[in-house]
Amino acid sequence: MPTNFIKFLFLSLSFFFIFISPTSTQLLPSYTGRQGEWNLLHSSIGISAMHMQLLRDNTVIMFDRTDFGRSNLSLSGGRCRFDPYDTVLHTDCTAHSVLYDIATNAYRPLMVETDTWCSSGAVLPNGTLVQTGGFNDGDHVVRTFTPCNGDECDWVEFPQYLSERRWYATNQILPDGRIIIVGGRRQFNYEFYPRNVEDSSSSPRTFMLRFLTETTDYGENNLYPFIHLLPDGNLFIFANTRSILLDYNQNRVLKEFPEIPGGDPRNYPSSGSSVLLPLDENKGGGVEAEIIICGGAPRGSFAQARRGYFVRALSTCGRLMVSHANPSWMMEEMPLPRVMGDMIFLPTGDVIIINGAEKGTAGWELGRGPMTRPIIYRPSEKGNRRFSVMAPSTRPRMYHSSALLLTDGRVLIGGSNPHIYYNFTDVLYPTDLSLEAYSPPYLSAEYGPIRPKILSLDETFRYGMSFRLSFSVPEFLSASVVSVRLITPSFTTHSFGMNQRMVILKLLYISHVTSYVYNLIAVAPSTAEIAPPGYYLLFVVHAGIPSSGMWVKLV
Repeated sequence: MPTNFIKFLFLSLSFFFIFISPTSTQLLPSYTGRQGEWNLLHSSIGISAMHMQLLRDNTVIMFDRTDFGRSNLSLSGGRCRFDPYDTVLHTDCTAHSVLYDIATNAYRPLMVETDTWCSSGAVLPNGTLVQTGGFNDGDHVVRTFTPCNGDECDWVEFPQYLSERRWYATNQILPDGRIIIVGGRRQFNYEFYPRNVEDSSSSPRTFMLRFLTETTDYGENNLYPFIHLLPDGNLFIFANTRSILLDYNQNRVLKEFPEIPGGDPRNYPSSGSSVLLPLDENKGGGVEAEIIICGGAPRGSFAQARRGYFVRALSTCGRLMVSHANPSWMMEEMPLPRVMGDMIFLPTGDVIIINGAEKGTAGWELGRGPMTRPIIYRPSEKGNRRFSVMAPSTRPRMYHSSALLLTDGRVLIGGSNPHIYYNFTDVLYPTDLSLEAYSPPYLSAEYGPIRPKILSLDETFRYGMSFRLSFSVPEFLSASVVSVRLITPSFTTHSFGMNQRMVILKLLYISHVTSYVYNLIAVAPSTAEIAPPGYYLLFVVHAGIPSSGMWVKLV
């Protein structure tokens, strides 16, 4: 931290200083029973939002698949897609991807050439979305989307870039800015994007991972494995009921963790969900890493559902402190069972579990009993206070639905199409083209007096640097209930938010400037293993109530 800046802070008579203890208790205001609010943003955006990604310009890119048939949104400028390999339409003049603008609540069609069905994605450090694989003619394709001013930006496709077919794979951004692409249907290996241009033609482009073969179920490997980058730089990979610690640089499994209790699978098609709980840089002794996995379907549910019998989904969550030498699973019960639920970080560090069904599994027509009530899970609370059931939506969000966190703290929800094609009539759960937003209780007007507003901060951080941030709040309660958090927006599809991450920054001081304005000094993430380079949403949280997020870039 510059010496002049420190002198300025200590010499200014208008400031008082409050030291922030790393062990300060985060006292939350009591909730008044509000269960949040739902708002319909669009009754139809023309496509079913199967995949979603929030981008650094406050737009959300969404897409489904090209072989659903014609969508309800025409491509602009008289454009059409000509694809002799498409399984439904060789000529299609409708869109299968849209770009949604949060501020204006408007959307526009995008052109995707090849089939994106059940694909994966991650955002590069420069803010470009890299989307990988899909079905049919799209299974070896890499597509990129870079935000731009105006309406000129669109998908750019790189055919046959991938070494292997990637359908139902999982992506994870790495500390060096590369993306690892793991698994997929009948793929027991991983590869990287971008490829190393210095490699010779004899250098391997894919790396076998026997663990994916060993966790095969239903005749195929477990799909969309849960992958989290840990603070030591290695990968936690969970498939079916088992999990490992992988050193991807050496292609070496360092450890296998205990099997999750119960013996029931949690990945597609059983489709539970998972997050890496917030990484807290305020704690001494190193940053601890803890994984949570919630929901899914009992073993055999897929086969049972195909015969018309729909088994009740799992209601258990398992937490595993993977940074401990000998971790063991801690199991707890959700208030409601859920399969195909999305787990999305809220700025408070709580997790919302949203979408999905009470019975059955993922797959065509294989779910029953829409779970329209979200659950909010508070990982830092005591066991009997962690779960709260929220207000219901009026719309079922079944197979092929998705959700993500928006900049203002709302949760965006779209999709749901358990049919092979678009199907709106004479079915139990019609294809849903709508877009909704759920406002958690912290957005209630009653919390206005303690809601912080970020006034100024640097938009670029370097690892380990101290920075100053100004915020205002009408009623400042205590420095012990202030935190600064970074969130990586997820690439969400099929009940898993790839690359989703929260880091609680080390907080040094808070100073009083005027009656409502405060400055704080915090420290950017210490390593790229804790927070890979790229764009993050920064939130100030005061007494459990978050500000709107501000985009920052970590370099």
